[in-house]
Parts: sequence; structure tokens; C-alpha cells
Amino acid sequence: MASCDFGPGPDRFLAEVLSGLRKPQKELPSKYFYDEHGSHLFARITELEEYYIPRVEASIMQAHIGDIAGLIGPQALVIEFGSGNCEKVRFLLDHLYDPVAYVPIDIAREQLLPVAEQFASEYPGLEVCPVCADYLSRFDIPNPERAARRVCIYFPGSTIGNFDPLPARRFLEHAAAVCGQAGALLIGVDLKKDPAVLHSAYNDEAGITAAFDLNILERINRELECDFHPHRFQHYAFYNPRESRVELHLISDRNQEVHVGGETIYFAEGESIWTESSYKYNLEEFARLATTAGFKVEQVWTDERRWFSVQYLTPR
Repeated sequence: MASCDFGPGPDRFLAEVLSGLRKPQKELPSKYFYDEHGSHLFARITELEEYYIPRVEASIMQAHIGDIAGLIGPQALVIEFGSGNCEKVRFLLDHLYDPVAYVPIDIAREQLLPVAEQFASEYPGLEVCPVCADYLSRFDIPNPERAARRVCIYFPGSTIGNFDPLPARRFLEHAAAVCGQAGALLIGVDLKKDPAVLHSAYNDEAGITAAFDLNILERINRELECDFHPHRFQHYAFYNPRESRVELHLISDRNQEVHVGGETIYFAEGESIWTESSYKYNLEEFARLATTAGFKVEQVWTDERRWFSVQYLTPR
């Protein structure tokens, strides 16, 4: 099993952390949640009763997998951006006819390589080509040994919601270029719903989401030799109806200073670090976004409550 490594190194990590912390509204790139421990915590989040997304998305996939596999067709090259533990793609691959290869792309090197190796042993007839990379950057997609009839990008879990509108459009434009005119994008898109449901999903009673949020400070301390005190920050998540997004913040509980890469970063009591957004769409809004990025929405499947959608897009 060959692998490619385009992952960001410590210099880029430090530069992006400092860039975010220098802003008037301090922020950190959410992609850095996913070190080994962060990936483990996120896997636990997906099992929580409050976090409806994996459960509802899986029910949609199970109900419509025949139609989905038929649209993708035989001998597909499946590329998954943000593959994580590669669990979601199993159901899709199990129902495709003769897929030629699977390319999992993830920034968390510690998780990606052993998971991809295990995946390759469980699917001996499938070429597995893991790529460690920030999937928003530009890098080469490996060419499989067998020619593919279609490139299908799989982007589940409503990760598209983590992008602000302009980066979301740019990501979709990049996806359209990767899959090509004959390709397709199978994407999960979270839909607007009762804010109380959203509040519970990002403020679980067990505190797993809070631990996941705070872990980014632990990672910065460990890998960049900084001196955050995570216990001096509190996880805070809320739905912003004007922007149609859930926002995750870490709130400083006192006046304090932190040293990052030789710089001193000052925090006032109550000041926050914005760590993640999760945008929610209605179907018309997402169709407009897809159209501006060069896609056509071919098919949409939702659950009965219309909490979530799985959408099949093709380049226009």
C-alpha cells in the first residue's frame, strides 16, 4: 500500500495558529482538532445520542444505497476528503460494483496510515492509496493501477458546513476540478432545524464535545511548546440564526497571557477563541452554492424530518 504525505509541518501549524490569535476575534483553524486524541474524541462524539448527524445520515444511506450505487456506477475511483476512521465509506464501497480504488485523504497522519493499512487488508481486491494532506490545499491525487470509469468524491458528515461561504464555494470548485466532467460528488449537508436540537448536539451532557474543543489547546502546547492552561478556558457553543451556523468558542475565564512562538497573546476575561463553525442550509440555499461552484444537484435524499440530506452532484 503506497501512501503520499502532504501534511502541514510544525512551521505551518505555528504560522496558522499565530495568524488566528492575532485577529481581533481570535480564532484557531478547526482542522487542527484532529491529532490522535482529537480524532478519538470525535469518534466518541459521533456515538452520542445528542449528535444526530451520523445516525440520520446513515439511515438515509441505508434507505437509498441502491439508487446511490446505481448513479455512481461500476469501476469508480472513490476519493474521501476528511476520511477520519474510514467507517462511513465502508457501506458505500460494499454496495458499489467493482470499485477500482479508494483514496482516503486526512490531515491526521497518526490515524490515517494504520486505518488505511487495516482497510486494505479487509478489502484485498481494492487498491487503497492514503494521502496525508490538508484537503483544502493543492496536491496530487494518486493514479490507481486500473483505469476508473468515474471519479466519485465522497464528503459525508456535513463537513461542508465547517466552511464559511467563500471557502465553501472554493472547496466545491476544487472538488469539481478533481472529479472532472464525468465525475460526481456525494455529499452530506446538514439542514436547518429547531435551534434546541442544535444546542443539544454541540453541548452534550457527557462533555465530550467540550473535551474535543479544549484538546486543540493541549495539542498546541505539546507540538508548539506553548503554555496554554486549558482549564482556564470554557467550551461554549451556540446557534447564530443570522448567519445560520453553530459557533464553537473557548472562553477565557480570567485575564491572562499565553506565549506562542515567542509572542505573548493577551486574553481579557470573557474573551473567546473561535474554534469552529457549522453552517446549516435549506435545500435551495445549498443548490445555489453548488451552482456557483460549477455543480448541478442531480439528486437529493432526506430523512422524514428533513434534518439532513445526502446529495449527488455532477459538474455542470
